[in-house]
Amino acid sequence: MGRLEVKRFQNIFNGVYAGKRVLVIGDTGFKGSWLSFWLKELGARVSGYSAYFPSEPCLFNTLNLKGSIDYHVGDVRDLQKLEKIFKKARPQIVFHLAAQSIVRTAYQDPKRTFDTNLGGTVNVLECIRKASGIEAAVIITSDKCYENFGIKRGYHENDRLGGEDPYSASKACAEIAFKAYFKSFFSQPGALPLATARAGNVIGGGDWAAYRIVPDCVRAWSLGEAAIIRNPKATRPWQHVLEPLSGYLWLGACLLKQGKKLTGESFNFGPRPRTERNVGELVELFLSIWGKGQWKYVRIKEKKEAMLLKLSPAKARKILSWQANLSFKETICFTAEWYKAYYQKTNDMGHVTRSQIKEYIKKAQAQKLDWAKG
Repeated sequence: MGRLEVKRFQNIFNGVYAGKRVLVIGDTGFKGSWLSFWLKELGARVSGYSAYFPSEPCLFNTLNLKGSIDYHVGDVRDLQKLEKIFKKARPQIVFHLAAQSIVRTAYQDPKRTFDTNLGGTVNVLECIRKASGIEAAVIITSDKCYENFGIKRGYHENDRLGGEDPYSASKACAEIAFKAYFKSFFSQPGALPLATARAGNVIGGGDWAAYRIVPDCVRAWSLGEAAIIRNPKATRPWQHVLEPLSGYLWLGACLLKQGKKLTGESFNFGPRPRTERNVGELVELFLSIWGKGQWKYVRIKEKKEAMLLKLSPAKARKILSWQANLSFKETICFTAEWYKAYYQKTNDMGHVTRSQIKEYIKKAQAQKLDWAKG
């Protein structure tokens, strides 16, 4: 990009990230890698902290982020090491995304799931409480923090928290811990502003995690095998990874600018209306763009999985003037085209990723969304 284009790019989100020291906890994960890459493009001085690379391939390595951010290896459950990273990085803005994020894995190892998702969040909040110089913090949890009754209107931020499985319960616990820390330590005048963000059913290029529909399909089709679909009728409101990330970044920017109004709040970031599709529909559309492949339904006896979980982003729309801007078809096209570029093995994936971010911003600007004004 030329200088003028770089400046315009860095001016979005009110230009708050250019030159800021930003700590991304969970930077090697799928969303963490996209977020770290976008922050670098915004001119931020990014530090990252993660325990491991979650898959092979791994988006973090695909984008060569290890050489472009201040990368640190460590477990969010290790409070002492986390405190050292806070002292070294001296962050002005913190994004916490580190988690055990796979529902099926949580059944296999519930203790590690609670230790990471609840205990890790408490450790991050403790570091934020003790550190100096932090100006804003965004704690990312999950759509599954709500007690799910399968209602169709979409869950609101003040709906009851809960969970019948270890993963969901761990995320509800993280939200409760956040509220306790806010009320006890961050609600007084002059305290740094912080908030939680909730999103789910996120897809996009670069996710190779196990037990997820898009990665499962891509792995199978890249090897010429049929993708195994466990629940083709399960319906979800799918959203591209750039949708909630734009929400997280805008929430961080708004906390910096108007923290008193937003601190202690929680916000849902969900897709546009009428993006609910079942897994079978998603796979068929993805396959039409991918070009070649097969899938088959194999019934697998496993723990109960919710058929519908939908968030209402009305609060983010009203208070933050944020809304998603991709249709279901655009979401699938963005995702499939990224993977196609990767498996062609002739593409600079940093360039592909940057191009998708730029295209996403242009769509947001066409809709005159506040965060995209440059």
